[in-house]
Amino acid sequence: MQPGEDNELHYIFPSNLIAFPTHFGMTSNRFPDPLFQLCINPKVREFNPQTTCLSNNATSDEADEQQCSVIDERKQRRKISNRESARRSRMRKQKHLDELWSQVIWLRSENNQLVDKLNHVSEDHGRVVQENAQLKEETSELRQMIANMQLNSPYPSMIREFQDILCK
Repeated sequence: MQPGEDNELHYIFPSNLIAFPTHFGMTSNRFPDPLFQLCINPKVREFNPQTTCLSNNATSDEADEQQCSVIDERKQRRKISNRESARRSRMRKQKHLDELWSQVIWLRSENNQLVDKLNHVSEDHGRVVQENAQLKEETSELRQMIANMQLNSPYPSMIREFQDILCK
């Protein structure tokens, strides 16, 4: 339609169709067509596309509302499902974190035990090294004493035998 043209269509619409019985004078010899036995009360109604659309839109609006309702319901279910999924995910994450923390505690305890054990072994090793050094020193002193005894002894063969026994 062009601007300025009439947007409304006018038509005649029979609003009250009343069927008269044949005894009211509407006989078939005057109007041979049986449709003319109906009394038509002509009323002019305006055809307004907006009015017609309202009736169509009413059902369309209801359908849209139902569709929106279904969509909203789906969205709501999806939200609930997503929240539940997120809750489960947080629970799994928390459980995993708890397991990791218990593992950290266990590993720290194990590490402390190993450090203690290492410290004891290191202390024992230090004592053994000191004792070994003392024994080597004593051995050296004893050999020196034997050597000195051989030089001053009237029985050098016996001292050599004794020295051979000690070296074995």
